Amino acid sequence: MKLTLSAFLGRIAFSALAALIGAAFALPLLWFLFAPFNARAELGLAVPDPWTLANFVTVFGNNFAVRALWNSLIQSVGGVILVGAAATLAAYALSRSALPGKRAVTYILLLFSSVVSGSAAMVPIFLIVSAAGLMDTHLAVILTFAGGLLPTAMFILRDFIDSIPKSYEESAMVAGASPVQAFFDVALPVIRPGIVVVVVWSFVNIWGSFLIPFILLRSDTNMPASVAIYSFYSEAGTPIVTLLAAYSLIYSLPVIALYLFVSWKFGFRFFGGIKA
Repeated sequence: MKLTLSAFLGRIAFSALAALIGAAFALPLLWFLFAPFNARAELGLAVPDPWTLANFVTVFGNNFAVRALWNSLIQSVGGVILVGAAATLAAYALSRSALPGKRAVTYILLLFSSVVSGSAAMVPIFLIVSAAGLMDTHLAVILTFAGGLLPTAMFILRDFIDSIPKSYEESAMVAGASPVQAFFDVALPVIRPGIVVVVVWSFVNIWGSFLIPFILLRSDTNMPASVAIYSFYSEAGTPIVTLLAAYSLIYSLPVIALYLFVSWKFGFRFFGGIKA
């Protein structure tokens, strides 16, 4: 089938537009990859000449910045464990119980967690944490994140659990399994893809958050990397581009590694409750 001239020109225009949009996204990523290995502070895209690791040496010599990475890991892993465990149990209870209005409960929690968030919720959160004596602790940050992420995590997992026929667990209990055994041995392996989704989503949210740890933490020893990254700015507020780029690359590696691991291990090739 021959293309008309107008259709041919339309395809060329579409390809050119797609290339321009792709370049707009690709150029910042290329800068992000090249700048940490550049000895000169440049905002323009340039291949390092020569390549150097001096920026990384300087970054790892900053004890505050290195400690902040460990703090981010502690807060993220702690929040992920709490959110994953609590959301799994709560979503399973909501899915399998005969509680009247359970769908409304889920939607109300999701609504309030979406509307009352960020800076709007920081004043009551600050007062609650202060009254509990948890200011400047990792536990305060972990609990705050868990409370904010839990409704959405429950909503995500409940859809996974609803897709599992109750006959799976009923068959296990007929064979002599207790309800707890039916949950751990039958339901939990099937909803594992949903738990992985919640784990990745929670980790990314906690790892990249700035406001909550900035408000609830006071000492440098507890600050996460999302706050410590501002130590690579001068007193005048000007970024030290080479060091900022090197630290940003290091800061992004755990998230990239998590995505790659999940993609390799699970691949998200799931349909309903059965792996394809």
